[in-house]
Amino acid sequence: MNTPAVLVLEDGRVFHGTAYGAEGETFGEMVFNTGMTGYQETLTDPSYHRQIVAMTAPHIGNTGVNDEDPESRRVWVAGYVVREPSRVVSNWRATRSLDDYLKEQGVVGIAIPGTRALTRHLRERGAMRAGIFTAPSAPVEELAERVRRSPGMTGAALAAEVATTEPYVVPAIGAKRFTVAAVDLGIKGMTPHRMAERGCEVHVLPAGASYEEIMAVEPDGVFLSNGPGDPATVDVTPLRQVLEARVPFFGICFGNQIFGRALGLSTYKLRYGHRGVNQPVQDVRTGKVEISAHNHGFAVEAPLDGPFATPYGQAEVSHVNLNDRCVEGLRLLDGSAFSVQYHPEAAAGPHDAAYLFDEFCEVMSRAQA
Repeated sequence: MNTPAVLVLEDGRVFHGTAYGAEGETFGEMVFNTGMTGYQETLTDPSYHRQIVAMTAPHIGNTGVNDEDPESRRVWVAGYVVREPSRVVSNWRATRSLDDYLKEQGVVGIAIPGTRALTRHLRERGAMRAGIFTAPSAPVEELAERVRRSPGMTGAALAAEVATTEPYVVPAIGAKRFTVAAVDLGIKGMTPHRMAERGCEVHVLPAGASYEEIMAVEPDGVFLSNGPGDPATVDVTPLRQVLEARVPFFGICFGNQIFGRALGLSTYKLRYGHRGVNQPVQDVRTGKVEISAHNHGFAVEAPLDGPFATPYGQAEVSHVNLNDRCVEGLRLLDGSAFSVQYHPEAAAGPHDAAYLFDEFCEVMSRAQA
């Protein structure tokens, strides 16, 4: 018999279902992911740290879990919400079921019939705190009050909790062309791999790496990764020193937000964020539209009507989201630094934006000339 469970939102909305994965209780920011594929990559993306993720795709777990697709060393989501867990695992690479994987990782989940209603609620009310409770013994009102006492995402400094504590190197695949210093704010494993494919030797550094530690690896370029939490909590001094030195720079997701703050811009929390593999983003320089992978709850506030001044020269918004006009990319007009809000490593997701790694290599190549 399936164990009953409830999902309780901070505004008092309650969804009843059955336990999925580990049993117990958990708290986090309630968000939804619109991807039809890639649940294993989602679960192991460090950017989901302290978030309860609801999948909008109705059937989850069909292909089970394997040992090749994780994006980091563990599952990072605080909780997991699905509509209909697959009863059968069917894939030649699968080593176990998703249910067993969640239990193994201690991730409390719930299966509810109303994931569509939950998603509509979040789209109307915004992302909010939530809790999953297996076989709850307390009244719902008491559970909701406990949810409201749990920490929110605004002001949360989480990058150091998910980043490496010791530097490590991802060697270039084939001939080495460049050395990249990659600051780990919650980096996904596919990201240094994409650079290694292009001849980059990637030195992955802890989240709090100083300018001196970054430059100690004698990098041809500096990279800032994705990651969880509020970008306003991050010290942008090392990046400002990198920009002052005109070292080529590339940032994605959280790295884009930190780049924006280093340029003197502000960041803000989105109503419900962008999470999935189907976001339309337009390159304002070419008009080209890319379908892209996203996972972020904060964004950069920047003028969309043309170049603006920064301490490092003129800059501009390079990409915009066609759904809500959110800033999706920034660049210095001298070509030394750029960033995007989405995920060009695309694990899992479309590969429309893979060319951005080539652009980073071109920036480093020009700097070497």
